[in-house]
Amino acid sequence: MEINKKKKFAAGLSIISNIFLTLLKITAGVISGSISIISEAIHSLSDFFASILTFFSVLKSSKPADKDHPYGHGKYEDLAGFIEGVLIIFASIFILYESAKKIIFSAHTEIESFLGIIVMGTAVIMNFIVSTILFKVSKEANSVSLYADGEHLRTDVYSSVGVLIGLILIKITGYTVIDPIIAILVAVFIFRTGYNISKQTLMDLLDYSLPNEDIKKIKKIIAKSCSDIKLKSIKARKVGPTLDIDIILQFDGEISLCECHKICDEIEKQIEIIYPNSSISIHPEPICYKKSCKNCLK
Repeated sequence: MEINKKKKFAAGLSIISNIFLTLLKITAGVISGSISIISEAIHSLSDFFASILTFFSVLKSSKPADKDHPYGHGKYEDLAGFIEGVLIIFASIFILYESAKKIIFSAHTEIESFLGIIVMGTAVIMNFIVSTILFKVSKEANSVSLYADGEHLRTDVYSSVGVLIGLILIKITGYTVIDPIIAILVAVFIFRTGYNISKQTLMDLLDYSLPNEDIKKIKKIIAKSCSDIKLKSIKARKVGPTLDIDIILQFDGEISLCECHKICDEIEKQIEIIYPNSSISIHPEPICYKKSCKNCLK
């Protein structure tokens, strides 16, 4: 299966699982009276909207560059990832609000925990399987939006485990106040994930440079390629699933054009080994000393 088909399959699978889990959790939450299950239903609903965004961003970003988008459509994935992060944050704030209300006004509401235990156990298993598939495909395709969707579902795994433990404790102890407390902990965890996703994707949208570690790796490749060249500048950014790397190198004025081109090709090959999904542009310039340069003295 080619990589674009894998991306579409993973995004579609995420939508189907989120529809099923959202309906299941809403039903169980209403029947059981558990705010922690309802908070998980809200979490799954945000997952559902996020997975739809991911699906359409994958379709859009898979298109080749065209007249209107000469650098490709990779930014659609960054935008989808940012919106996903914001959705997660809003979901966490709503859960915090509802949980606080329940603690203040109705902490001792009777809860049917057995149904919730079954539902949350199912959610843990399903989300673990789907998120694992999303992480695997996102790594193969270097897809920002699929990775964000995988993170979204993986937080659902952890939060569902927390709710599951809370429901088991309620079943054992009978203390229903545990339910909104667990929901608050889930909300804090969800908020942190949403913030991290939003921050990273916003950096990509604003064309932040690659981390220093990546720049150092590229510089190391250039330094090893030839002792007679000088690095004038390097710019690198992330655009959806690809990296844009622009390099300006200075060569000795006596070097032939053929040799210069050969060195640039070798540098590109070495960079692509580390960053296979990258677009590399190398601009060669002469190291020109005006007093001794024959061309400058003309």
